[in-house]
Amino acid sequence: MSRSLARSNAHFRKALSKLPLGVSSNFRYWGEDKTLYAKRGKGARLTDIDGNEYIDYRLAYGPCILGYADDRVDAAARAGIDVGGVFALSTEREYAVAERISKMVPAAELVRFSNSGSEAVMAALRVARAFTGKDSYVVVEGGYHGVFDAALWYTPMESWNPAAGDPHVVPYSAGVPGMLRGLLHTVPMNDANRLEGIFQAYGDEIAAFMIEPIMGNCCSISATREFLRDARQLCDKYGIVMIVDEVKTGFRVARGGVQELMGVKGDLCTFAKAMGNGYPIAVVAGREDIMRHFGNGVVHGGTFTCHSVALAAAEKTLEILDETPALKTIAEYGTRLRAGVSQILSQRGIRHSFSGHPSMSGLFFAEKPPSNYRDWATSDYSFYEAIAPELHDLGILCEPDSREPWFVCEAHDERCLRETLQRFEQAVDRVLKKPSPSATRSVM
Repeated sequence: MSRSLARSNAHFRKALSKLPLGVSSNFRYWGEDKTLYAKRGKGARLTDIDGNEYIDYRLAYGPCILGYADDRVDAAARAGIDVGGVFALSTEREYAVAERISKMVPAAELVRFSNSGSEAVMAALRVARAFTGKDSYVVVEGGYHGVFDAALWYTPMESWNPAAGDPHVVPYSAGVPGMLRGLLHTVPMNDANRLEGIFQAYGDEIAAFMIEPIMGNCCSISATREFLRDARQLCDKYGIVMIVDEVKTGFRVARGGVQELMGVKGDLCTFAKAMGNGYPIAVVAGREDIMRHFGNGVVHGGTFTCHSVALAAAEKTLEILDETPALKTIAEYGTRLRAGVSQILSQRGIRHSFSGHPSMSGLFFAEKPPSNYRDWATSDYSFYEAIAPELHDLGILCEPDSREPWFVCEAHDERCLRETLQRFEQAVDRVLKKPSPSATRSVM
C-alpha cells in the first residue's frame, strides 16, 4: 500500500498563512510533511483529504466511543438542533442527563455541565479550593488535566537523571506564571508513602489531590487498587478533596467509569470525551456538600454550556452505553486486539506488555509495563516510534507519540480486527528489516 500526502502537505502550507502551525491545536501538528487533514469519519474509519483510509485507534483522543458519525447519536443531535441552540437559560433535558449520570456514577450526587475536559477540571479545582479554604493541590507525575494554567506543569523526564534526586517540575507552556509553581505538589503514581509525606508536610495548604487512575496521556499507566484505597483514606484523614479525573476513562472503561472499575469514590469527578460521542460536552460532579458551593460563592458558567445539540447527543450516547452491551463489545474487541498483537510480537521474540484497559491500551516493548511516569521515562520506546509511521503508511492510525493509548470504539468490527493484525504484522516486519531499535528483542 502506498500513501500520498500531497494534498495534506499543500493544505498545510496554505493553512500556515492563517493558522499557527496550520492547525487549531498544538497536538494536531505532526510535522511539515506529516500533518493530516481529515475529510470524513464513519464508524471506526477515517479518510484524509488525500483519500487515504485508516482504521482509527486515536478516535480524536477517545471521544468517539461508538464510532464516527454514529447514526443513533447524530439523529438525536439533529433533533437537538430544533430546540434552538443556546438561550442563556436552562432546559429540561439538563436534568434528564444529570439524572442518568448520577445513576451510572454513584459519586455524582450533583452535576454541573461544561464544554470541555479542561473547563470541567478547572471548575473542580476551584470548588475544591472554595470548600476547603486552601489553595495548593497535588497531581500525579505524568497525569494530564487540561490546558489551563494550574494544570500546565510537567516533569521533563527526557533530561532527568535519577541519581540527582526527584525530577524538576516546569511549565508545560510559555505564558504560565511562574508564581503558580508554589501551589503545586507532585507525587509518583502508586507511591502512597510519598503521598502521605506531602500531606503531612503541607496538608494545611492542600485543597485537592487530582488523579487519573488510568493516565490517558501516559500510556494508560494505571493506579493499583491498593494505591487508590490508600489515597482515599489519606484524603479523608487530612481533609483533602479527592478529584478523580475521568475525562478519558469516564463511561469508557465501565458504565460508572474508572471509579466503578477500581472500587474508588472521588469527592469530585470530571467527565468529557466519551459522554457525547464527539460532541462537545463535559461534566464536573460530586458530593452534594461540595457541589452546592457552585452559585453560592463559586462562579461557574459558560454561554455555550449545554448547547441543545451537544446535550441531545450526550443523552443518546449515555443511554446506549448504559442500556446496551456496547461497553462489553468494546472491551472484547480490545482484548482480542491485544491477543493478536501479542501473538505477532511473541512469534518474533519481541518483548512486550500492555497497560490500562482493553478499551484504551498502552503498548510497551518490555516484559512488564511501568507503574509510574518515572519508569516510563527509563523505558525503551524506540520500537514504538519506529513502528507508528509504518502503521500510518499501511492505513492504521495510532498516535505517533508512544504515550498515547490505542482507543477502541463499538464500530471496530471483525474486518477491522483482521486488517489491523495483518498490517501490524507487516509493519513489525518492515521495522525488523531496518537497523534494529535498541533492546527490543529477546530470545523467548
